Amino acid sequence: MTTLLVASTGGHLAELHDLAPRLGVQDDCVWVTFDSPQSRSLLDGQEVIHVPPATTRDVAGALRDLFAARRVLGGGRFRRVISTGASVAASFFLPAAGRGLACHYIESATRTEGPSLTGRLVAGLPRTQLYTQYPGWARGRWRYGGSIFDGYAPSRRPEPRPVSRIVVALGTHDRFGFPRLLARLVDVLPREAEILWQVGATEVPRMPAGARRQVPYAEMQQAIREADVVVTHAGVGSALAAMRAGHRAIYVPRRRAHGEHVDDHQVEMARELGRRGLVLAREADAITVEDLAEAASWTVGTAGSVLPFRWAA
Repeated sequence: MTTLLVASTGGHLAELHDLAPRLGVQDDCVWVTFDSPQSRSLLDGQEVIHVPPATTRDVAGALRDLFAARRVLGGGRFRRVISTGASVAASFFLPAAGRGLACHYIESATRTEGPSLTGRLVAGLPRTQLYTQYPGWARGRWRYGGSIFDGYAPSRRPEPRPVSRIVVALGTHDRFGFPRLLARLVDVLPREAEILWQVGATEVPRMPAGARRQVPYAEMQQAIREADVVVTHAGVGSALAAMRAGHRAIYVPRRRAHGEHVDDHQVEMARELGRRGLVLAREADAITVEDLAEAASWTVGTAGSVLPFRWAA
């Protein structure tokens, strides 16, 4: 059974890529995502179909992906579609369900208390199985399948690392900046440290020297591996990148009240990963120098054997 693995780039693709070994589909699958440095790096050697990019609540982008989905599914090659979102999931599930294909939607780990808009949309489609990564809201048609974070565990270092290299990653979304966090970090981070600043759309009166709107994917991953401390907005892709590199990141949620995102799902994400001990969750205006030392005192590693994802019968 050839499976189509569908996800937007960013955190959605990072989640599906990390979950793939637990899905039992690696030997016969094709990926659908947007063309980006992240997707080219993560999916190197895999069969990939690139579709037009769609951003947050982008109706035009979702329609372009719907037309692309009809072309991809028209050949009859695929029998199952699995997605972690976002809107590209709905664009593919609509024609897939119409053709009688099995559709499996795994809600993003950012949704700790209930489904996203995409999750609510695909829930109305026939032959669609729905999965949450949190047992606390597994009810009705939503069943708990497991968590992307099950494979990671924190541990304290025998000796803390000196803080000399720092990566700051505020995301690359064009619509949402994070000036509260950037202004705080300009004041708090040691001037003698080597800092990579990836600030996206964020601007403040005192921009740090060397601030870059976007850092090439390979360069960012290398910098994270070499860093002593990672400070990031509370995106799931950022968390996974830091954990893969062994970091317990300082993890700062954007807040809707400050116009930093469309909702407060990053607040929920920071709370969940903080509970697991996988990040050091902090508010933007509360980060201290002591937090840098605390973050450098921990590492995150793999948790050993992890159960396969629990599919519906």
